[in-house]
Amino acid sequence: QLQLVESGGGLVQPGGSLRLSCAASGFTLDDFAIGWFRQAPGKEREGVSCIGKSGIFTDYADSVKGRFTISRDNTKNTVYLHMNSLKPDDEAVYYCAALFTIHAMCEMSRRGYGYWGQGTQVTVSS
Repeated sequence: QLQLVESGGGLVQPGGSLRLSCAASGFTLDDFAIGWFRQAPGKEREGVSCIGKSGIFTDYADSVKGRFTISRDNTKNTVYLHMNSLKPDDEAVYYCAALFTIHAMCEMSRRGYGYWGQGTQVTVSS
């Protein structure tokens, strides 16, 4: 069974840090770009960051540039999202998704991402 599982969410104070993990099972991530998305209550799901299948290409939403870093370890079949300087506006459920691709780049839109995790809650509050 093909599955993505996010972990690492939780409660953090403003200015704090978290590292989210996205682990794949049932398939290898080598041929997949991975995206991180988030959805806050009452808002649409938005792209946060993505990473190409080789890890060379990355992209970030303007709202997280300079604060979040995406990385991947294909030997562990896992992608990470390092989040620093967290703000209350970052509070959301974070999802990872996999996009099968022959290209080195990734996409920030939800289109094409065929596999999704169940999400992990990030709460930023003092």
